[in-house]
Amino acid sequence: MAMQWIVLWGGTAIAASILAGILAGIKNRDLSYWIGWSFVVPPAVIWLLFLPKNKGPRPRQPRLDEIDRRENGPY
Repeated sequence: MAMQWIVLWGGTAIAASILAGILAGIKNRDLSYWIGWSFVVPPAVIWLLFLPKNKGPRPRQPRLDEIDRRENGPY
């Protein structure tokens, strides 16, 4: 019985993250943020569904090189 719940939760998490990736692309949102949170908390897809479309460029997480450059300055 426990194995069935684990498989069901895993399938739901994977399906929710795929759906969140598609919705985030349509709504011009940060893909990795929504895919990650929807995998951990699948109902987050419902929240994303009701958010309005983002205007302007798609937000993105800064790269590690950009963070290092900002914190440590140029070498």
